[in-house]
Amino acid sequence: MKMNTEISVVILCYKAENRVYDFAEKTIRLLESAGLSWEIILVGNYLTGSDDKTPEIVKKIASKTKDVKALALPKEGMMGWDARSGMNMAEGNFICLIDGDEQMPFQDIIRVYEKIKSDSLDFVQTYRTVRHDGMIRKSISSVYNLLFKFLFHGTTLNDINSKPKIFTKEAYNKMRLTADDWFIDAEMVIQSRRLKFKTGEIPTTFYKCGYRKSYVNFYAVFEFLKNLFVARIRESFPK
Repeated sequence: MKMNTEISVVILCYKAENRVYDFAEKTIRLLESAGLSWEIILVGNYLTGSDDKTPEIVKKIASKTKDVKALALPKEGMMGWDARSGMNMAEGNFICLIDGDEQMPFQDIIRVYEKIKSDSLDFVQTYRTVRHDGMIRKSISSVYNLLFKFLFHGTTLNDINSKPKIFTKEAYNKMRLTADDWFIDAEMVIQSRRLKFKTGEIPTTFYKCGYRKSYVNFYAVFEFLKNLFVARIRESFPK
């Protein structure tokens, strides 16, 4: 790692396989053109017994590319566990989390970074003003965000599951994230609210994933809702 690394970019690469090459290369070019001291952490954790080639690909990229790290562990959880395992490795002054499936534009990494720096904030993320992933996903997301803001009054962020998300290293260390599943995004926002972080957001476009079906199904929606109400109860009745 470079001395005094400015930004650590954690890219979630689950089952992205060969697509990781292009996304990582574009992200490297973006960070270099911005003149930042950076590191990239490619999270290619895998399910035991899977034929997913992503773990070997992220390790290959890291072996050939300075300041790129690979994380390729047997999964002990889902997206939340992957995100936490990657962010816990990060050493930069700022930690950025983004999905590597190209639904979120890689250019947003610099846009959220510039926002958090220029406004001296603790936490910044995007909110999706244009979506190309279908009416069903858009409707589910809209209802979820409205319910979230109803349950957690005072939340200023409008699109809980949007990425990239970026924190100062200090802010991330104050959070105690535990979610192993897709609730990790909501947990970040809930803890940012509890800790009274200075937050901000910027608009973005969300694209359809062309190589796989959405991971958001009935079970995932049920888990979202269950975790949301459990989190609200715990906040109302702390131990």
